[in-house]
Amino acid sequence: MLTIKNVTIKNFLSVGNVTQAVSINETGLTLVLGNNIDMGGDGSRNGVGKTTLINAISYALFGSALFNIKKSNLINKINNKHMTVTVDFEKNGSQYRIERGRSPNVFKFYVNEIDNSDMTDEGQGEGRLTQVAIEKVIGMTHTMFKHIIALNTYTEPFLSMRANDQRELIEQLLGITQLSDKAELLKDLIKTGKERIQEENYRVRAVEDANERFNKSIKDLERRQQLWHKTNEQTIAELETDLLALYEIDVEVELEAHIEFEAYTERKNKFNAYTKDIAKLTTTVDRESKRLAKAVEDLEASKEHKCYACGQEIHDEKHEQILETKTSAVAEYEEQIALDVSNIKKYTIELNNIGDLGIAPRLFYNTAQEAYEHQNKLSNTIASIERKTTESDPYQEQIDTLKDTGLQSVDWEELNRLTDIKDHQDFLLKLLTNKDSFIRKRIIEQNLQFLNVRLDHYITQLGLPHEVKFQSDLSVSIVQLGQDLDFDNLSRGERNRLILGLSWAFRDVYESMNSAINLMCIDELIDSGMDSVGVESALTVLKKMERERNKDILLISHRDELIGRVNSVLQVTKENGFTTFNTEMEIIDK
Repeated sequence: MLTIKNVTIKNFLSVGNVTQAVSINETGLTLVLGNNIDMGGDGSRNGVGKTTLINAISYALFGSALFNIKKSNLINKINNKHMTVTVDFEKNGSQYRIERGRSPNVFKFYVNEIDNSDMTDEGQGEGRLTQVAIEKVIGMTHTMFKHIIALNTYTEPFLSMRANDQRELIEQLLGITQLSDKAELLKDLIKTGKERIQEENYRVRAVEDANERFNKSIKDLERRQQLWHKTNEQTIAELETDLLALYEIDVEVELEAHIEFEAYTERKNKFNAYTKDIAKLTTTVDRESKRLAKAVEDLEASKEHKCYACGQEIHDEKHEQILETKTSAVAEYEEQIALDVSNIKKYTIELNNIGDLGIAPRLFYNTAQEAYEHQNKLSNTIASIERKTTESDPYQEQIDTLKDTGLQSVDWEELNRLTDIKDHQDFLLKLLTNKDSFIRKRIIEQNLQFLNVRLDHYITQLGLPHEVKFQSDLSVSIVQLGQDLDFDNLSRGERNRLILGLSWAFRDVYESMNSAINLMCIDELIDSGMDSVGVESALTVLKKMERERNKDILLISHRDELIGRVNSVLQVTKENGFTTFNTEMEIIDK
């Protein structure tokens, strides 16, 4: 339950610097009467400031008076400063206080004595965030306040409002506005969801882009890998071809042939050398033998003591010398011939030992070195084939690493989940905002019926001979004797009765869907054009509300005759330009 308890007023409108405090809770049906002493008193009721109390409550709760008054004009014009209004109220066990003022600006919102004002609003007097918090707690807008709590002749009657304004108020009353509020929340969720989806799209796209880059790198590596394998296979094939060509020559046989050829060459060289030496020695022996024969001939001739050349006689000494010389020459020739013959015999033996040279070994290469090079080339080729065959793929590890660590799986689950949520939220938003949605229709059907029931009840209680009913499109029909009427077709008294009936019906619907409210203010509605029957009917309803539903009703009126029909009287006095409230209400003894 929303229970407005106390109001304190200072320098607000006609209230001056002396703080006025009014207790509202548990006062029952209270008649608010005025006495303007500045205008002579004794029944002078106008201009006293009776409505100031309701305006003060309105200002404290919503920052505005009931009717169009500039905020600067809410400050008492005599004092022009230090305007403050405080309202204490309770809801669902929590205690609240609102302090609002100007010159200087003040705006405080206390919850269980703890300042709950938004810091950004401090001292501004019109803080938006703090005001939102207040309206959330009290559960109504200013317009709703004026139609279910502060009923007055200044507020535009519901049936005089534009159709859109009527619909907005009814939708708020029936809880459809809650759908709009939920729709706004849903819009925020959708906006956040879109941002999440965008972020997730960016993430997925980033993964895809990264994967695309990695796949490009992998494909490039695979292309290089294929080229490497192709080149490797081609190289192996070429090596194997070379190997087959090398195998056409038995290198071991070739090397053995070269060894044999070397031995053959050595024997041949020896054979040739011995043959040559024998031939040379034979020639030498022949030559020396001729020389020996001549030397022997000369020696024999020299034995006759005559010169072999001229025939003269040679003396003994000389002859001995010649014989000695000739004998020595013969001996030398004989010795040399003997040596040469000996060598010839030796060489002949060697030749005999060599024997038949036979046929020279057949060779492929001219030199053993070339054969050894062939052998080395064969070994190298075999080694190269083995190396190439067992050579590790230089690209596979890189490809595996990129696939294992580089590539990421594209997780669409979160994006799909967010998209599904957004689609569902879009669907819900259409349900909440579409005027033809079954949710809105269902809410209207359920609550509109109750509204019409309560409206018919109050119209009957007020003695209004009209059938007034809200249609499914939220428009209002006024019918009398089968004829459709406009609100302006009604008399002033009829209009006031209908205003009261509508307001009370609105209040019943509001309280059935939200929480009960203790306060109701009726400002001069029963004074304006309403006959005694209408006044009596209205009082009967109000007294029943006060008695059965524990309402605190402020009935502002000029009618002194109502004093005996209420629980208490609040006297409002204006003197020397300032309004005061008699805080000690007169309790009517019944």
